[in-house]
Amino acid sequence: MNQLLNLGIEPGVVWGGYPQRMKGARGDMLQRAGSALRALAGGPRQAPYAAFAKRVDALLQTGGSLPGDVQALRLRQSGCAWDDAALAQGLALGARALESKLGWRPYPTQIMAARILLDGRLAEMATGEGKTVAIALAAAVAALGNTPVHVITANDYLAARDAATMRPFYAALGLSCASVTQPMDQAARRTAWGADIAYCTAKELVFDYLRDGLARPQALGDLEQRAWRLAAKEGAQVPLLRGLCLALVDEADTILIDEAGVPLVLSRADGSAVGQDFLAEAARRAAVMREGVDFELIHGGHQARLLSAGQQQLVDWPNGTLALHNNRRHREDTVALALVAAHGLQRDRDYLVQGGRVILVDGTTGRAAAGRAWSRGLHQLVELKEGCAFTVRNSSVAQITYQQFFPRYLRLGGMSGTVGHSASEMRTVYGLETVAVPTRLPSRRIDRPTVLLPNSTTLWRAVASEVAAVHAQGRPVLVGTDTIAQSEQLSAVLAAAGLPHAVLNARKDADEEALVAAAGQRARITVATSMAGRGTDIALGEGVAALGGLHVVLCQHNPSPRIDRQFSGRAARRGEPGSVRRMLALDFAQFARWLPGSWARVAAGGRLPAWLVRWTVAWPQWCAAYTGLRSRQSLRRADDETQHALIFDREKFS
Repeated sequence: MNQLLNLGIEPGVVWGGYPQRMKGARGDMLQRAGSALRALAGGPRQAPYAAFAKRVDALLQTGGSLPGDVQALRLRQSGCAWDDAALAQGLALGARALESKLGWRPYPTQIMAARILLDGRLAEMATGEGKTVAIALAAAVAALGNTPVHVITANDYLAARDAATMRPFYAALGLSCASVTQPMDQAARRTAWGADIAYCTAKELVFDYLRDGLARPQALGDLEQRAWRLAAKEGAQVPLLRGLCLALVDEADTILIDEAGVPLVLSRADGSAVGQDFLAEAARRAAVMREGVDFELIHGGHQARLLSAGQQQLVDWPNGTLALHNNRRHREDTVALALVAAHGLQRDRDYLVQGGRVILVDGTTGRAAAGRAWSRGLHQLVELKEGCAFTVRNSSVAQITYQQFFPRYLRLGGMSGTVGHSASEMRTVYGLETVAVPTRLPSRRIDRPTVLLPNSTTLWRAVASEVAAVHAQGRPVLVGTDTIAQSEQLSAVLAAAGLPHAVLNARKDADEEALVAAAGQRARITVATSMAGRGTDIALGEGVAALGGLHVVLCQHNPSPRIDRQFSGRAARRGEPGSVRRMLALDFAQFARWLPGSWARVAAGGRLPAWLVRWTVAWPQWCAAYTGLRSRQSLRRADDETQHALIFDREKFS
């Protein structure tokens, strides 16, 4: 229990020997109440953190013996809480180890950010300011106090990269470090989770938590759970995780906001084949339906609604042997899924077909999501559409959302370059306050006027001209596209124009590290999906800064300006020069969904002043962001109602 007390955690919220904060715990409610009061007072200020960074810098000037200091600090923290002086000593010790092993002396802004994280808050730190170092410093200080730490990153590549990079630093402090990635088996995962600091993605973490939940006797009391754990040493299944003690979330707004509305569902094969004939009949009937007459697509094509004419077409569906397949509502729902598979989901945007298998593409990261599948027969309907072999249908056994999961940590902190846009929602949902960290050097980025073109064909030609002009100066260019298909369309146009380039997308991810490393070299052209967005540090080659630095052409119309800022943030990092231009086509999905047709026709004329172009681009993003917020709020209310009902039933029958 000492490791929990060291972080000032209220012992009453610990559940048995699997530490986590249960929803509605007293400490949780007090934290939210305190956060609300501080928000009314203007929120936390930068000044105390800047003063703290000066104290750490003064300690660094005193020198000292690294091994001796580590031992002394750990002895001091044995069984007592971290105070301000101890945190300053711990961060000074970490800074000294970082410089000794990796040659990096942390900047005062990184010390500020690390302390913000240890205070259980969010640090808004601009791209290129060294978030990886700040998180590592905070993780090391917490781990020196015997607290298991989970560092959560945007994807498997970054989790493995950051763990490998920081391993010598942690080792100098006597700490172990590991990464947990999708291909690992259960034994390797358990070993990795046992490290002092474990790097992972949110999805891998949550699914292992759900697996632990299936094996954990949740109905048992504290003493009974202790007895169960003793028995586990004699052969029963041991949990993968050591509980939810401290999480440090990199790119916090992506994970806690952008991905918060999607339930994570743990499933397993139910042992029976899908009713292939039933699904084939649903697909056949969907194929002859007309959009706007028999059905309509909603929510960006991810759902379909049958109209009266479409419902009437199912009346003559003959009965089958399975009662469920004869149910009118089930038939309509299955045909609606078939319509989504046929018209809503797109190959090379929502999924890939590789080796005769349908592989999902993560909409946020642009990466292939091997091992994931759509539920309720949708995955099999897409397989039918693409002529792939049917897979066995899975049944759901557990699910949770990030909005439910992350508040269960005893201590939670995070950072992002754009989290300030979501400060209110972060405070309401997670009880997290946001503190802005100043940039170390003034920004030298040049934002060029946005270009809005009538269609994608015109756009890719214009992008090729833009790339050619910058390429002729010897500067590197990074072009960001929404989908795999768009990246390959642009690639064909660039190739026809004789412009040598590299492509980074979910089809071509094997050489990701080499492509990212080369993207900042002189005259280099790289076309990428969102894979090159968050967490990617593109170092400039020799002499490139003198030419003007990296030029980013953003051809993504993302649901939120925050995501645009993340990709644009690949340029002009660390006070270096760089430039950004947005180039968009009015046939992109966001415009088609949210922009009135009459205004789209006006905009296509190409005579709008710059401020109206900005408004035209911003309006669909505002609509998408508002819809996403309402969806997350609705999901959260449903979660709260379900939780309340479960507590009521437990009390009623106990």
